[in-house]
Amino acid sequence: MNRRIWLCADDYGISPGVNRAIRDLIETGRLNATSVMVVGPAIGRDDVSALKAAAQANPCCAIGLHVTLTAPFRPLTMHFRPIEGGLFLPHTRLLRRGLMGRLDVELIHTELTVQLAAFVDLFGRTPDFVDGHQHVQLFPAVRDAFLAAVKEAAPNAWIRQCGRDRPWMQRLDSPKALVLDILSAQFRRRATRAELTFNPAFAGAYDFSKEPEFGALMRQFLRGMPEAGVVMCHPGIVDDVLISLDPLTTQREREYEFFRGEHFLPLLAASEVTLN
Repeated sequence: MNRRIWLCADDYGISPGVNRAIRDLIETGRLNATSVMVVGPAIGRDDVSALKAAAQANPCCAIGLHVTLTAPFRPLTMHFRPIEGGLFLPHTRLLRRGLMGRLDVELIHTELTVQLAAFVDLFGRTPDFVDGHQHVQLFPAVRDAFLAAVKEAAPNAWIRQCGRDRPWMQRLDSPKALVLDILSAQFRRRATRAELTFNPAFAGAYDFSKEPEFGALMRQFLRGMPEAGVVMCHPGIVDDVLISLDPLTTQREREYEFFRGEHFLPLLAASEVTLN
């Protein structure tokens, strides 16, 4: 029997081209989840209406909030700190501050509460799930604010943990994924205490700079993925807005072409997973 998984496109709202690609894949049944950046430049009412219309063509599709706390985006709350030039800090510096105990949990909680409220204002309902841009929900201090904010504003939403479902000795092949495994272990323990639901396994992290063949990566991501596991992806069409905001550009187009191409659905079938 096939296992149903979540194939989630991150970053809806970052640019018009990314939005178009995600909607196309949702409408054609090639994605069944996307997470929305309410601080992005392409998340006006028309973008929300278009996403809702795409989701109507795919009733299995979940729409979540992509909590954002890193540059080059701006906070929604006036007194958020730390910032630099009015922007959030880069993710490496935010993580470093969290590890050093130099983040104000209350200020982060307020920002996340406002982002959750912005989602409700845009979509007329709470998100189906909540995750984080550049995995910020896992960072020390951020995770406490994240769990509290979700528990208060969207207690029925599931949240994304980013740990793989494999023995520890088999996790040494990817340094990036190993860091997520370590951060996720503490995140899962705290989420369990908060009585919040989370995905049992995660895949999708890779070194974007090496531009690997994406079909081979997807084969690895799907191998052994359990029921309700999450595979993260970043399909998109490159435009000037995206180039100005994010270094991940051409690889988004490679992902988009793979998902809309002829090899993707046979790969799902061969992997014994489904998006329906």
